[in-house]
Amino acid sequence: MADQSAARGPTWTKWLVVAVPYLWLLVFFLAPFVIIVKISLSQTAIAMPPYAPVFDGLATFWDNVRELSLENYVWLTDDPLYWRSYLSSLRIASLSTLMLLLIGYPIAYAMARAPKSIRPTLLMLVILPFWTSFLIRVYAWIGILKPEGLLTVALQGLGVLGPDEQVRIMNTETAVFIGIVYSYLPFMILPLYSALEKLDGTLLEAASDLGCPPVEAFWVITWPLSLPGVIAGCFLCFIPIMGEFVIPDLLGGSETLMIGRTLWNEFFSNRDWPVSSAVAVVLLVILVVPIMVFQNYQKKI
Repeated sequence: MADQSAARGPTWTKWLVVAVPYLWLLVFFLAPFVIIVKISLSQTAIAMPPYAPVFDGLATFWDNVRELSLENYVWLTDDPLYWRSYLSSLRIASLSTLMLLLIGYPIAYAMARAPKSIRPTLLMLVILPFWTSFLIRVYAWIGILKPEGLLTVALQGLGVLGPDEQVRIMNTETAVFIGIVYSYLPFMILPLYSALEKLDGTLLEAASDLGCPPVEAFWVITWPLSLPGVIAGCFLCFIPIMGEFVIPDLLGGSETLMIGRTLWNEFFSNRDWPVSSAVAVVLLVILVVPIMVFQNYQKKI
């Protein structure tokens, strides 16, 4: 009996440990997502909340369910604004992630190969921007990139620009790329650094002793072993960039289309909660499906 009681104790503990994260996901992810899906199937109404039907009890539950429809999702396919916003966000997020990888990989590699005594300092310098508000950092780029800003003044002082010339970067897609790369670079560097720091240096020494050129040794040894960090960094950057709103709104012009900005306008300016909820659901599907496919592919390897 004592042995059975001792066996039951750890079993209940294991179930409790497993149940806590599932309960967390149920309360803070699944339940809000179900609410958003329900709103996306509703119709716009001049009321509070601004959609109908509103489930107000079990008596009218099935009547309200019958009123739900896919009309808002059909509307997204009919209006070119939405699919253009999705395609533009995919393009900007993909190009930004590629630029972040091209810039972040050499930085992370240099940090991983630096003497161990200065690695904590280099890591702190990468994390340092997080000590300042994200919004303040984006606003700082307005002061740098605007026509009469610091960049124009600096280039005029160096003689690159004439006294009457100005840099025309603000309110363009270029400014959006600059803001995104600056803001998300730490998210790319940190997982890359974590993967590269664990790399066994003796593998590169052995490759060199066997006559392997440094460039070939990089592609044969370093790059494959750093792929987990590359994939993690790309996901950490691509997913939030896809739904980015602040940077396109502050640094981009009126022609800069991103789905986060479109979602904000539908929700707060037009007060069209059903359409904005449909936009959010489609965005989530676009982001989640590739991740699930990749995870299934990883399990098969």
